[in-house]
Amino acid sequence: MASVRAGTLSMRDSLVKNRTVNLLANLTLREIKGQYKKTVLGRAWSLLNPLANIAVYSLVFGILVRATPPLGTNSGLKSYALWVACGIIPWGFMSTGTSLGRGALADNAGLLTKVYFPRFVLPTSTILALASTFLTELAAVAIFVGVAGGGPRIVWRLPVLIPIVILNTAFVLGLSLILSIGMVYFGDIQHIWGIFLQLWMYASCVVLPFSLVQQAQVGHPNLPIEFLFELNPAYQFVEAYRNVLYDFDVPSLTRWLVMLAWAAVSMIIGSWVFSKFSSRIVEEL
Repeated sequence: MASVRAGTLSMRDSLVKNRTVNLLANLTLREIKGQYKKTVLGRAWSLLNPLANIAVYSLVFGILVRATPPLGTNSGLKSYALWVACGIIPWGFMSTGTSLGRGALADNAGLLTKVYFPRFVLPTSTILALASTFLTELAAVAIFVGVAGGGPRIVWRLPVLIPIVILNTAFVLGLSLILSIGMVYFGDIQHIWGIFLQLWMYASCVVLPFSLVQQAQVGHPNLPIEFLFELNPAYQFVEAYRNVLYDFDVPSLTRWLVMLAWAAVSMIIGSWVFSKFSSRIVEEL
């Protein structure tokens, strides 16, 4: 009798998991299809928006401020526009992902109050859909950089992007789980996070090279400026993409370990916060 009950429970668990996976897949596809719905250019906007940012930053920091980009390790590239492109695209994924993931629950209040389903699929489907767009943007950057720096040399490095994207997606998803819960209980999160993102971008060497941080460290030897920048997860992820796309190289072992640690910490804390507080979100919406 006990074995029959165990078998029944096992079948139920399997059925629930299958339904959850199907729901997650369907919601992800819906998000992908709806990203640029009713626009003339469609998914081309995913490239046009970053290109506009790259042009602005290249003008302001590359020409007016005359920020000097580092020399590509193996590529020999020394172009501020290409260097900032390899940083602004990954940063866009992290900033947009956390911003959209933040509102995944609050923006679907009507659905949550009418139908029961695993709540985590909403922020998860949002991040997975955005990750698919991010991959196309990375492919476009790889083509541009490959043409500028010699295609064959970058081709062999491109598979390295796969584990970087996986770790980066896990990191963004973990943050989104926390922010989506915070948004339900504290509406001010959206304003606070918007301000924080502006500061975080400049603290991640997205548009200004790390050499400026090193110069600041020389001028302030008693402050752990370099250490704090290197501890920043966004900086590590951005530089990992640049290692591949701009340097035609592979991230160092230390960088891999830091990215893995941040992805794991983000997912563990995010999952814990979400599981602890998600049961009461319908009451708070």
